[in-house]
Amino acid sequence: MSDDAVQVSVNFGKAFPLFPLDGVSLMPHALLRLYVFEPRYRQMVEDVLDASGQIAMAVFKGERWIEDYEGNPPVRPAVCVGQIARHERMPDGTYHIWLHGVCRARIVSEQGPDDARLYRQALLTPIDRTDVEDAEMEAERNSVMKLLGSRPLCELPRVKHVLTELDNQELPTPALLDAVSLAVLSTLGDKRLQYRLLEEGDPRKRAAIIAAELGTLSAILARAERQFDPEAPHGVSWN
Repeated sequence: MSDDAVQVSVNFGKAFPLFPLDGVSLMPHALLRLYVFEPRYRQMVEDVLDASGQIAMAVFKGERWIEDYEGNPPVRPAVCVGQIARHERMPDGTYHIWLHGVCRARIVSEQGPDDARLYRQALLTPIDRTDVEDAEMEAERNSVMKLLGSRPLCELPRVKHVLTELDNQELPTPALLDAVSLAVLSTLGDKRLQYRLLEEGDPRKRAAIIAAELGTLSAILARAERQFDPEAPHGVSWN
């Protein structure tokens, strides 16, 4: 949950390699570990290590990728640019890489593989709003932190972990929101929600989405807690 990634320079005048997966795998300020074994992505890693070290983590659009994974199935427009923070090349040519999320971006145009390049790449444009000062988001930050710190949310292991991390370091509000997105809301398994949080460049709007989702989750947990009777016979509830 370090915020070091905001210091990384990104050149949007060049094309970025695309690494698509079936869901959102990376947010700004987060760290993603990947095992890279496919020839096209091994070539991608080798190429970026000789250049900027940056990869755009994309999301497949629809289900076509299941049948056409080896081809170039469509991807959704929003991506997260990641910086290789660490890598290990295995004797068989595969890689372990650690990607540090840098920023959100949107695909402007895509370039498919060619005779020399096995992977696809794209020109991007940034979508993160940089004109919102952290001091202007005090109300949004307090709203999210109040939800995380109240029962029953505060008793969830993932929430406890996030609160402990936040006690150890002071994150800017946008970084805090992305940490909550990946550490807490990703456990809901809602791919549409995760993509919605990736494509939203306005931190105020992301904060509103996150607060609403945390509020809903808290209400569900509280209702389940009220319905649970430890003295009821096995298999009996108030449903």
